Amino acid sequence: MGEKIRLDKLLSNMGKGSRSEMKDALRFGQVKVNGTVVRSGKDKIDAEKDLVTYRGEPVIYKKFLYLIMNKPQGVISATEDNHHKTVIDLIGEEYKHYELFPVGRLDIDTEGLLIITNDGELTHNLLAPKKHVPKTYFAKVEGRVTDKDIAAFSKGITLDDGYLCKPAELEIGIQTGNTTEVVLTIHEGKFHQVKRMFESAGKRVVYLKRIKMNALELDPSIALGQYRELTEEEFDLLTEGVLE
Repeated sequence: MGEKIRLDKLLSNMGKGSRSEMKDALRFGQVKVNGTVVRSGKDKIDAEKDLVTYRGEPVIYKKFLYLIMNKPQGVISATEDNHHKTVIDLIGEEYKHYELFPVGRLDIDTEGLLIITNDGELTHNLLAPKKHVPKTYFAKVEGRVTDKDIAAFSKGITLDDGYLCKPAELEIGIQTGNTTEVVLTIHEGKFHQVKRMFESAGKRVVYLKRIKMNALELDPSIALGQYRELTEEEFDLLTEGVLE
């Protein structure tokens, strides 16, 4: 037995129109359940088993939506803001009725993998400190990153406010002049954490991109500012060890 939901709520939640608009649609016989015209929005249906059509088109019910976005610089990870464009502003109208929000936040000048959903429970679990969900970043750092930094990060860097970070995995990539490319995996999500970790090591992050969250990697085919729904396989990678 699937979830029971009022017919008018299902229709409006799936973006077919407001409750009042759906009331009219029902009254005019534009809605069918399992091939039979239904005129009352108060009727409850099985969202998984019953076939609902609106003006002849099937209405597929999805309670939760999961989007993966390649966040660009210049937008903030929030649902609304008076001064800056938000990641929700980048979402098309076809998804707006889901009342979406970002899972955590990336700084305004940070790019990369951001999950956007309306699943509050999953969001809580992904961000819960006790879950230690790993997040991996590619960064360009002003300064020469060395094996000494790898050792310090693996023991736990102390931030400017005295907070001792959990051990982090630092990998050194290409070094050009005074700039070092690195990949860093952390297991918590303090404010400006990656930048502050490198500042504590006497270096400055000049470019930052999140490339992985838990076991889910950012799809390189998703352009900056673009997004798409997660596949089932990607959802499993994102939630690996989180929902157990």
